[in-house]
Amino acid sequence: MAGPAWREAALAWRNRLLANPRFQQWAAGFPLTRPIARRRTEALFDLVAGFVYSQTLFACVELKLFEHLADGPKRDADLAQALGLPREAAKRLLSAATALRLVDRLGSERFALGPHGAAVLGNAGLTQMIGHHTHLYADLADSVGLLRRGRGSLAAYWPYATSDSPQAEVAEGVAAYSSLMASTQPAVAADILHAYPIRRHRRLLDVGGGEGAFLAAAGAEAPKLHLMLFDLPAVAERARARLSSAGLLDRTDIHAGDFLADPVPRGADLITLVRILHDHDEAGVLALLRKVRSALADDGALLIAEPMAGDAGRNRMSDVYFAFYLLAMGRGRARTPRELFALLRTAGFNRMRLLATRNPFLLRAILAKP
Repeated sequence: MAGPAWREAALAWRNRLLANPRFQQWAAGFPLTRPIARRRTEALFDLVAGFVYSQTLFACVELKLFEHLADGPKRDADLAQALGLPREAAKRLLSAATALRLVDRLGSERFALGPHGAAVLGNAGLTQMIGHHTHLYADLADSVGLLRRGRGSLAAYWPYATSDSPQAEVAEGVAAYSSLMASTQPAVAADILHAYPIRRHRRLLDVGGGEGAFLAAAGAEAPKLHLMLFDLPAVAERARARLSSAGLLDRTDIHAGDFLADPVPRGADLITLVRILHDHDEAGVLALLRKVRSALADDGALLIAEPMAGDAGRNRMSDVYFAFYLLAMGRGRARTPRELFALLRTAGFNRMRLLATRNPFLLRAILAKP
């Protein structure tokens, strides 16, 4: 046998072996296989306990444990009082957080920030992202039901994803998700600006640019770059306020509209789609890419930056987290670079390349030209 048939036979043999209780017992006891068996057992039980790990992190963020430890170590009794928990409950949380390296234990009763806790404390966007996960966790409490429904309560957090008239959304309806996207944008913007030199361009249009957080970073990186933003009317007004406070409004054109229903504004030699395409189905993505191609001059470029799936399931963040997040949201999926290349070709782009980003498991980037 050769090719796929050979691989299927090998996988079947492996799976029969690993599913055999007698083999499991033998592998756990035999000196040469014991370390491998132990690692695989730990990995499997990490999958079992993963939801509890995430809930431990959520509890730490919700109770502001990391803020209470920001000025130095504290006794568990003092932390219990600050967190509003019974001392035994606080000790239980602190013990779990220690195991996850969110806090460090100093002696029997004192605790300090751990490396992961310090990283969360220093990232306001990540803290806000963790906080909004209450919606996702509620949907994942019935993951089978979520798979059957194809949408969860998280969809209400992102009203544009399911609205028949997203342009009609008012300021209150877009405030929560716009604020979240803006708070998580600085790290994303830093990765994009590290991956691609935007100074070579004259005019940058950020489609679906939200509150303008990416544009603000781009404007600081390239002082001579003229800025353009295109988003829903209620979101565009929030961008106007942010860019005005950043002193960038005099070099920014703000366009209000729905990029799925309206033409993309012309005039830019660089158009960016930052965390946009994975929110939409194939028809919406292709329609948007065709509009972008129509709006671009022949010497222009499109920069796509978002989480992308890995070939053959090699990106757990996209293939697991974003897969279920977007399912709960009710629309979209993370695509592989190869899938995006195919859509770009269909839309009229001929030259595409994948750019190197600092955190490819979270964000990848594609530069496309006509």
